Amino acid sequence: MDKLLILDFGSQTTQLIARRIRDLGVYTEILPGDAPLPPGDPGLRGIVLSGSPESVYTPEGAVPDPAVYACGLPLLGICYGLQRMTHDQGGLVEPLPKREYGAVAVTVTGAAGEAASPQGERIRNFLAGFDPALPLRAFTGGAPLPASPPPHVFTAWMSHGDTLTRLAPGFREYGRSATGYPAVVIHEQEPWFGLQFHPEVTHCERGPEILAGFVFGVCRCKAEWSMEHYIEAVRSSLTERVGRNPVLLLISGGVDSTVAGALLLKTLDADQVHLMYMDTGLMRKDETRTVKAALERLGARHLHLIHCEAEFLGALRLLTDPEEKRKAIGDLFITIQERELGRLGLPDSYFLAQGTLYTDLIESGKGVGKKAHVIKSHHNVGSPLVEAKRRGGRIIEPLDRLYKDEVRRLGRLLALDEAVVRRHPFPGPGLAVRIIGEVTREKCDILREADAIFIEELKKRPAPGQQVDGPPVRSLYDDMWQAFAVLLPVRSVGVAGDVRKYGWVLALRAITSVDGMTADVYPFPPKDLLEISTLITNAVPEIGRVTYDISSKPPATIEWE
Repeated sequence: MDKLLILDFGSQTTQLIARRIRDLGVYTEILPGDAPLPPGDPGLRGIVLSGSPESVYTPEGAVPDPAVYACGLPLLGICYGLQRMTHDQGGLVEPLPKREYGAVAVTVTGAAGEAASPQGERIRNFLAGFDPALPLRAFTGGAPLPASPPPHVFTAWMSHGDTLTRLAPGFREYGRSATGYPAVVIHEQEPWFGLQFHPEVTHCERGPEILAGFVFGVCRCKAEWSMEHYIEAVRSSLTERVGRNPVLLLISGGVDSTVAGALLLKTLDADQVHLMYMDTGLMRKDETRTVKAALERLGARHLHLIHCEAEFLGALRLLTDPEEKRKAIGDLFITIQERELGRLGLPDSYFLAQGTLYTDLIESGKGVGKKAHVIKSHHNVGSPLVEAKRRGGRIIEPLDRLYKDEVRRLGRLLALDEAVVRRHPFPGPGLAVRIIGEVTREKCDILREADAIFIEELKKRPAPGQQVDGPPVRSLYDDMWQAFAVLLPVRSVGVAGDVRKYGWVLALRAITSVDGMTADVYPFPPKDLLEISTLITNAVPEIGRVTYDISSKPPATIEWE
């Protein structure tokens, strides 16, 4: 099977590159950016050099194995990857006077003169990805690609503080940003291609087509990979690694842990699989009842429900820093799990399973290599006790190479209920990271009620353009990637009837996304937003004011903490 290798230099979107290429039907593997190039693999068709938070001229910037440049395979450098190639081949990379970030216009100059290049056909095929008239299926169909497009402008997505100020020998500029710097660079003799932007991010115009131009037009890959292949590989790995040992899955009832549970139950003997659910007091309204019913429908034979609200609220007392709250929750999760294990009588050989996604790992600085920066700690990634389990090789994370939408696709293949699969994400630390500042039982109760009203109304109301008479084909809830309420640590003066009211401020958050790595604010219909706000303030007397969060990711994250 054809595949591409991705060298991870610590970018927040390395796995997103892999995911985009997998969406094209081509298998990908990721290695640390400075890892030795594996010995000859007849299926390897090309190598992608990822972005990075580092600079090529600092010691922290990882350097690829020299064999990467000598192997003869096509290379695609993205952002830092291009800068790395430029620097390593004798060009110059320098800091920008002002960082280039976000949507930036890029002018593609076309492929005039490429006929004289030894790799003229590859250049034309690569630049065909920028052609606004060429659909994605043109690349996957295997037919010859047409000539590259004439000069034109498209919108790229950038995120870098350095740029190319002198191209390395043999490289030529084929696209330039509106700020005046090289954006598309190709070597005239070697099959080396570079982009000073991120085609893997959904905000980039023609991102999939640009990647397809490299994957199919340059590397000549065949589309042979699918999610079914992923399931087969994971099942085979689980069976071999686990054997007859028991597996304990810490399950929250959200999409990720439920899909992980379904995968375990459909791969291993159900008697091996123990599902432990902790009612932390930080859950959504009626969460425990809903979770219990869903897990029993999966065929779980060993479901352990633990009520530990007092312990979690005690551990969070006086904590206001988001990282301290996350780590306290993570430590307590494992502490209670280990305590309960003694009551379950599982042997020391048991495996701990989690529904960890790649976004959890990369945001916690746990990419494939060691160059990723910590954005925020996840309780199932960053806590010291989880780390100890990880070092001991006793953690199973069958979803750790996937993004949220891929997990949903996997859940459908595993025949999970659609209501479970389409459920919005819920953070592992629960309401603790949706209550800004100290967490108390009173605040949890307030937020629980307000959030339940918000979500219930979203499910009842039709999305824009949907029918009004009868049940909507698609609701506001279906139209969003994620929606939730956040309780702010401030009070606001208001009036209820003729009485002065001093209530909490609630923020509503609703976003659209494809993979959770980037997100846009949902364009909420004003009528619905106003009506929902009124319903909340009328039904939850402790709340005096409602606001709507209009921040995208980046610069904000989806959750507030």
